[in-house]
Amino acid sequence: MQSSTAGILVAIILYLGMVVTIGAVLSKRNKTAGDFYLGGRKLGPFVTAMSAEASDMSSYLLMGLPGLAYLTGTADVGWTVIGLAAGTYLNWLIVSKRIRCYSQQIEAITIPEFFSNRFKDRRKILMCVAALVIIIFFIPYTASGFAACGKLFNSLFGMDYFTAVLLAAAVIVLYTALGGFLAASTTDFIQSIIMSVALIIVVCYGVNVAGGFGTISDNIGSLPGYLSLSATYNTATGESAPYGFITVISTMAWGLGYFGMPHILLRFMATEDKDKLALSRRVATIWVIISMAVAVAIGIVGYAMSAEGALPFLDDSERIIVYIAQRIASHGFFFALIGGVILAGILASTMSTADSQLLAASSSVSENILKGTIGLKVSDRSTMVIARVTVIVIAVIGVFLAKNPDSSVFGIVSFAWAGFGAAFGPVMLFSLFWKRVNLAGAIAGMVSGGAMVFIWEYLISPMGGIWGIYELLPSFIVACVFIVVVSLITPAPGKEILDDYEKYQELLKQ
Repeated sequence: MQSSTAGILVAIILYLGMVVTIGAVLSKRNKTAGDFYLGGRKLGPFVTAMSAEASDMSSYLLMGLPGLAYLTGTADVGWTVIGLAAGTYLNWLIVSKRIRCYSQQIEAITIPEFFSNRFKDRRKILMCVAALVIIIFFIPYTASGFAACGKLFNSLFGMDYFTAVLLAAAVIVLYTALGGFLAASTTDFIQSIIMSVALIIVVCYGVNVAGGFGTISDNIGSLPGYLSLSATYNTATGESAPYGFITVISTMAWGLGYFGMPHILLRFMATEDKDKLALSRRVATIWVIISMAVAVAIGIVGYAMSAEGALPFLDDSERIIVYIAQRIASHGFFFALIGGVILAGILASTMSTADSQLLAASSSVSENILKGTIGLKVSDRSTMVIARVTVIVIAVIGVFLAKNPDSSVFGIVSFAWAGFGAAFGPVMLFSLFWKRVNLAGAIAGMVSGGAMVFIWEYLISPMGGIWGIYELLPSFIVACVFIVVVSLITPAPGKEILDDYEKYQELLKQ
């Protein structure tokens, strides 16, 4: 085995061993379902902030953003980053403290349970619909994470793709099933640090190899539209095309997805002290902005490296960081360890999302369908067994869905992001800000938003033109309209619901 491969392997094995150890150590803290799925609401401000953002960014941060910047310059990726940064900040600013207080007031430990308790849904219709939304969108989303890990191991070590998927899934399931939400959040915090280190090393090395900032400026400054926010560059033709207003709005609409992301909202619910969420917001926002900016810079620097001959021009631009890490690793064993840390960062970005998705999907089955909807009565000990078994079962389904190595990871992520943003986002915002919204309006908004994602993607978007905008935007608007209209034409919420709302408002002020 070459020293470069050995060094990379050592770094990745150490990383995988660390996350499994964390899961084993924290498993002793899980006594109830509330501990397993929400960490007993004991997350500190820094873990809350960094675990939320690590579980959010996934491999898009270290692969998607650099790859897109490499191919098209700054317009497409720039407006995406602006939308994501704005969505991140607004979600922390207007949602985090409110859902922390409201979920505590109505004793909810999952998102479907929050919706059900918020509207006193005695028949558990809303809980069941919300749980099904999570299962429909999160299991394929989890599968995409397994697939990304499989592709990484396959490209690095020549390991059989499906064997690599099984290995990645086994590690994620092991520490998640053992330690639950607290293990997922703690490992996500550490993974965010590894991701940050990877980004910094890659961009510094890339700038040096590409000849410094002056050479980089010379190599990309002459490319038409490459550094513009109003035009996008095509590496295949060497020409630019206008980046219109509709496209800008469509691209920025990614930010709307944050209001409906269960794995992010759960971090808000799990924080120990609601008054420290302002600190968490600042930490999270600063980290997201800097990390995404550096990720974009890596794509630009990577193109300059190709122009200088330090790297070949890439057909698969999303692997730019992999190529740079392998180039670093070629300088000897010590540098191979550094390359391994970078590749562990890619692995971390994927695993930090997959573990959170796995827990959210598991809670929907065990807590919201088996116990909440069907009414299964079990002890705390049996609940823990069911929770862990459910994690394993869902992971097995995810592995099965990930067996095709040619599946589009980004396509799955994009569609699932739209699904959660449209189905949950509007209902969440109206639940927190409008006391007149009722159960019928919430159900109508959730169903119409989720359904519109499918309708727009498979029926309307293929028509092209302005209809090709990202499905999250029109679906989000449709859900909002249904919530308002249906709530106003049906009876107002009862006294019990309104009393809870007033108590939640008082808790906010304390």
